[in-house]
Amino acid sequence: MTANQPTRLTIPKPDDWHVHLRDGAILRAVLPYTARHFARAIVMPNLRPPVVTTAQAGKYREEILAALPSDMVFQPLMTLYLTDTTDADDLSYGQKEGVITAAKLYPANATTNSEHGVTDIKSLTRVFERMQRLGMPLLVHGEVIDASVDIFDREAVFIDKVLIPLRRQFPELKVVFEHITTKEAVDYVLAQNQTKFLAATITPHHLRINRNAMFTGGIRPHYYCLPVAKRELHRQVLIRAATSGVPSFFLGTDSAPHPQTAKESDCGCAGIFCSINALAVYAQAFAEAKALDKLAAFASQNGPAFYGLPTNKETLELEQVNTPEPDFKPILIGDGAQIVSFKDPAPLQWRVVGS
Repeated sequence: MTANQPTRLTIPKPDDWHVHLRDGAILRAVLPYTARHFARAIVMPNLRPPVVTTAQAGKYREEILAALPSDMVFQPLMTLYLTDTTDADDLSYGQKEGVITAAKLYPANATTNSEHGVTDIKSLTRVFERMQRLGMPLLVHGEVIDASVDIFDREAVFIDKVLIPLRRQFPELKVVFEHITTKEAVDYVLAQNQTKFLAATITPHHLRINRNAMFTGGIRPHYYCLPVAKRELHRQVLIRAATSGVPSFFLGTDSAPHPQTAKESDCGCAGIFCSINALAVYAQAFAEAKALDKLAAFASQNGPAFYGLPTNKETLELEQVNTPEPDFKPILIGDGAQIVSFKDPAPLQWRVVGS
C-alpha cells in the first residue's frame, strides 16, 4: 500500500452480476453472504432441474426471498436457462411481468449442471431475435466443448467460432461475456470500443490465482473452476482490464458453492465459493494494482449502467487492516456437510466494515 492510497474506502453498495445460490439447504446457508454485501444479484439458473420457464423462475425467486434473513434487503434478478427448445414467447412474457432479467447460454456440458444446455446455437435464432428486440441481455459461458480443443484454449476458440458469428448476426443483442479468463477475451472486448452491446464480468479468484494454484504441492480442488484459471500472463491482463475504468468490465463473482465432499471426490465439481470474502479479495487486487480509485466503477457502477438500472444509493465501506484477516471456517449446510470458502493466496488485508 502506497502513501497516496486510502486505507478506508466508501463505495455505492455493489451488485453481483453472476452468482450461484443453488436451492434447498445450500441456498439457506450461502444467501446471507451475498445479501450482506450486494444489493442485487444476477442468479444463475443451472439448478437440478434447470430453470427453463418463467413460471419456474418465479418459483425460484420466491424460494430465494423466503430464505432471506428478515433483517436483510436483497433483490434477486432471475435468469432463464436456454435450451434448444426455449420458447421466445415465454421469454417475452417473463420480461414483461418483471420476472426475467436475462437469459443464460450454457453450451451443453460446459460446466456444472449444464447437460441440458444448448447443442445447436442455430436452434435459438428466433429467441435471439426476440431478445435483441427486447433489449434483454444474453449471458454466455464462453467455452467450446470439443474434445479436440485443449481446455486452456476453449475460451479463445469460443470467441472465434461462436461469439464473433453470433454478434455479427445479432449486432444489437446485449451480450455479457461472463467470467472471462484470457487475454484474448479482454482484447476482444476492448476491440469493440466500449460498445453498449458487449460487456464482460471478472471474478475475484481469476484476479488472484493462475493455473499453478490448482497444482501447488498437490491437487488443490478448491481452486478448480470453469473456465479454469490460465497462465500468469492472462491474470495480469485481467487485472489491467478490471482496474482500467473501462465501463465494459464489471464485477461478477461466479461464486459457486459445492459440498466439500463433492469438491474433494475422485471427480470433483468445478466451482469456487467466494461470496463470503469477494469484496475483500477485489479490494486487495485493486490496492496491489494501485487502482483503488477505480474500484467503485468496477464494483458498483458499470454493471447497473449496462443493465439499465440505477446505481445503488446505499453505501458500503471497506478498510485496510493492520493484522491480516483470518481464513473463514467452512460453512455448515446440515448433516455434517460443509462448504469451503475461497482462500486468497496472500493474507487478506482488506475487509468490509461491520461485516
